[in-house]
Amino acid sequence: MRVYDSSAVRNVAFVGHGAAGKTTLVDALAFVSGSSKRHGSIQDGTTLTDYSADEIERKHSISLAVGIAEWMDTKINLLDAPGYLDFLGEATAALYSADAAVIVLNATGGVEVGTEKVWEICDRLHLPRLLFVSQMDRERAQFERVFDDVKAHLSPKVVPVEIPVGNGAEFHGIVNLLTGETHGYRKGTKSGEYDAVAQPEGIKESYAKYHEQLVEAIAATDDELLEKYLGGAELSRAEIVRALKKGVLAGEIVPMLVGSSILTYGMRALLTEIVDLLPSPLEAPIPGWAESSGGEGAPLVGHVFKTISEPHVGDVTLFRLYRGDIRTGEEVWNNEHGVAEKLNHLSVQQGKERIEVPELKAGDIGSVAKLRDTHTNDTFCRKDHPVHLTPIPYPEAVATSGVVVKTRGEEDKLAAGLHKLHEEDPTFHFEYSSELRQTLIHGMGERHFEIILGRLEKKFGVHAELVRPRVAYRETLKGRAEGQGKHKKQSGGRGQYGDCWVRLAPRPRGSGYEFIDSIVGGVIPNKYIPAVDRGIQEASERGVIAGFPLVDFQAECFDGSYHDVDSNEMSFKMAGILAFRNVAPKARPVLLEPLLDVTVWTPGEFLGDVMGDLSSRRGQILGTDSEGRLTRIRAIVPEAEMYKYATTLHSVTHGRGTFHLDHHGYAEAPPEVTAKVAAEHKKDEKAEED
Repeated sequence: MRVYDSSAVRNVAFVGHGAAGKTTLVDALAFVSGSSKRHGSIQDGTTLTDYSADEIERKHSISLAVGIAEWMDTKINLLDAPGYLDFLGEATAALYSADAAVIVLNATGGVEVGTEKVWEICDRLHLPRLLFVSQMDRERAQFERVFDDVKAHLSPKVVPVEIPVGNGAEFHGIVNLLTGETHGYRKGTKSGEYDAVAQPEGIKESYAKYHEQLVEAIAATDDELLEKYLGGAELSRAEIVRALKKGVLAGEIVPMLVGSSILTYGMRALLTEIVDLLPSPLEAPIPGWAESSGGEGAPLVGHVFKTISEPHVGDVTLFRLYRGDIRTGEEVWNNEHGVAEKLNHLSVQQGKERIEVPELKAGDIGSVAKLRDTHTNDTFCRKDHPVHLTPIPYPEAVATSGVVVKTRGEEDKLAAGLHKLHEEDPTFHFEYSSELRQTLIHGMGERHFEIILGRLEKKFGVHAELVRPRVAYRETLKGRAEGQGKHKKQSGGRGQYGDCWVRLAPRPRGSGYEFIDSIVGGVIPNKYIPAVDRGIQEASERGVIAGFPLVDFQAECFDGSYHDVDSNEMSFKMAGILAFRNVAPKARPVLLEPLLDVTVWTPGEFLGDVMGDLSSRRGQILGTDSEGRLTRIRAIVPEAEMYKYATTLHSVTHGRGTFHLDHHGYAEAPPEVTAKVAAEHKKDEKAEED
């Protein structure tokens, strides 16, 4: 493959809702351009960018992948991103690494929740974009309905530059509103061939309406053109394209195109509009450049946006080059880790195939295998001019689950596999909680977790399953009590003797533990009193009711006795433990459950259902207010009741609701919750004994 200058590169993210047709579109563009030798299909598992076993089996994208289409002496890097919300992190990475987006809409579905999510990210990045209405050949496809949906829910700045001739099974041509030409597609065409045909009578009214909208929108971006248009003069295609691109780059116009990827109708026109209307890297800003450090005057800047683990190859690093050129075998400086990395076998990605290239110019996208210390979100630069680019802000995890191995002895392999999967997918996190004695995984939802478990088995041979995550309860005291702890042991030689009297009392919530030394007259020598304190603290970690740490209490040691020979620190520590065990049950212990501050954003039509669901989870609704088109709900809900909330909210709001959780504090659990947790603790203890 030839090396392209920056001006002849287009980096375009293909995003939209799941099943909108993004992967089929990317495959068709690469094939029609001649850059890919096969026109694949989702059903056959042969598309260019859905090549993993999981994607072929499930028939939808899971990971961001890159393809290439060469068209009009321009290299178009096609970043194919998954559409389902469980994989929104992949779409985020694609949009942050691209200079423009093609937002794909299903001609039968119109604007869906995934469309809205990626549109919001494009708005945040001020990313120039095109809309492509795909699957125009599908039954119930309706262009005008989709266009009205887009105007109502996305932006009034959207204008068609093409309209279809026919919908559904009748779709057989496309009218270009810029030129007035009608392309009649040859039945059975494999690569989008068409004939220029006369405009059908039935389309002329629609053509006049949409052509006028387009020309008005274009003329409004340029005062001279507007004057010319209002004066009744015809605008040339060159003037229209120049003004249209200006409007697209400024975010004032979003062109809308149509086609069918399976039939390859409209592919050539889309490739042409990508080249003509979308920016080269020279015309696009670097995301987060203003917040980055060391960038001014930097001779080399690159950013890693994806790491792929391939069998027999290892880690493959995908990166976007923003400034400077690099040659294969050259060393670059990884500023995050302070190491030099050698870029051997510099390549570009055509789906799963890596094509080696001698060099890459600024603005292009490349890949390299087997880098030792480079990870997703790292920055490439020169050692003498270090740069740190602002990391891609991946969406925060919204779901948590416990995970256990099905086969004993696979625990170490589990940890290694989870670490590797986090490298590939920054929206996935894991931790081992020593308090809960459980491995916890955090991600974007149940579908996400299913993929993680499948990859653990296929890639690392670890058979694991999801379990309900344990909850970090606490215990505390509501009353006062006192009593003795006496440890006495005689075994034929020097014995053990420790004796203390302890008073336990509650303290205000959040104030922690306090030990008071009230010993007078030396009934316990000073050197042994800290051991009593340590014993009480150690015993309190195992609680009274259900084995959870006891917090916010005061322990006062006020009396005791000792033996000149047999007393030592260990004996008094044991006395402290025994004193706590004797006294704490009499001081009215209670279970505390963790509470979460829950903020939910939902369209107004689902407000009642969302609030009802939160109330059913023992939630306390604090209030609601409006944020743009959404309503924000603030509530406090017990953590134990929020298990699988992401799935429920998705179902209730048809995927349009989002939420955020923060730790609020602890509150006394109701008696029925206390009884249930205590019973589970006894059951676990019995199982451990067995």
